[in-house]
Amino acid sequence: MKLETKLIQAGVGKDEKTGAVSFPVYYATAYRHPALGQSTGYDYTRTANPTRAILEETIAIAESGDAGFACASGMAAVHTVMGLFSQGDHLIVSLDLYGGTYRLFEQVLSRYGLTFSYVDLRDIGALKNAIRPDTKAIFVETPTNPLMQITDIRAVAQLAKQHSLLTIVDNTFLTPYCQRPLELGADIVLHSATKYLAGHNDVLAGLIVTKGEELSEKIRFLHNSIGAVLGPQDCWLLIRGMKTLALRMERHQSNALIVAEKLREHPAVAEVFYPGLPEHPGHEIQVNQATGHSGMVSFRVRDVEQVGLFLQNLQIVSFAESLGGVESLCTYPATQTHADIPQEVREHVGVCDRLLRLSVGIEHPDDVVADLFQALNASLVVGGSVR
Repeated sequence: MKLETKLIQAGVGKDEKTGAVSFPVYYATAYRHPALGQSTGYDYTRTANPTRAILEETIAIAESGDAGFACASGMAAVHTVMGLFSQGDHLIVSLDLYGGTYRLFEQVLSRYGLTFSYVDLRDIGALKNAIRPDTKAIFVETPTNPLMQITDIRAVAQLAKQHSLLTIVDNTFLTPYCQRPLELGADIVLHSATKYLAGHNDVLAGLIVTKGEELSEKIRFLHNSIGAVLGPQDCWLLIRGMKTLALRMERHQSNALIVAEKLREHPAVAEVFYPGLPEHPGHEIQVNQATGHSGMVSFRVRDVEQVGLFLQNLQIVSFAESLGGVESLCTYPATQTHADIPQEVREHVGVCDRLLRLSVGIEHPDDVVADLFQALNASLVVGGSVR
């Protein structure tokens, strides 16, 4: 079956007793044992829940993995995976990184003896030079958040295997509909499922997918021991959202390409970042390892004074701190998603005070473009004069 069919068929036929097409929500926290030493397969809901099991099976199939794990948030998923590592271990991480992940690494996990090096993973030579005797893994975002930098997953995974390192890929932006890192050699895939997988700005969730029995068992132990699992109602909502993933992603990326092309033409815009544009750095790698480009577009305005006016004048696009939902959102990374990254680090990476990030929704593209343009036009009027 094609991925679209697999996603839509999630849970269908699994409830053999009633034949429910929509798999039920199991709220039970405890399950009766048939007899001493016997189990239905469910004992305590933190360890396993029937609704969560359908979700975990679905994401594992979608990512071509061996096991899936549903967590309470994307950050809970990252934290669970970090449980694989011990005091003194070193990880190499994408230089342009989501601010929440950076905060977890630098303000929490560093206190437990883990160390992190932030490297431009587009440069395989720099990556090779960053490997140390205590290095245990490479943590990849591609495309990165928010500059849409593209990393060659195959090249990174090949180098990692040569040095017995794990390759961990955050696949939030592209989803398995557009990119499947495990098929490219990665060992673990992470998702903030709050975003495109759920797709409606109404579920907080994280997902982990692993390749290999030994690694899967390690994550299963951590998932149960740490306990940051996803509740059954949210599992059901996430399953429902994933059933329309293919349709939504097609519209997200077709809209995003139109928006990116139009933004290049506006005099208020200095630079546009979208992997679907032929001139985007890494475009050829992206085309080679993925089947789509998602709905994320970042751009720089020409003057920092434009930012406030632009955000204030948006009408259809919401100024909000998330992405991947059916509604278009605009985020200001400097004060929102990347606020916990020191300013000098942000600016070194390229996340400057003129950068804005769009999550292009599935509205009619003409309406989204019109809204962006009227807000950009308003941003050009600073102090009563047109810039």
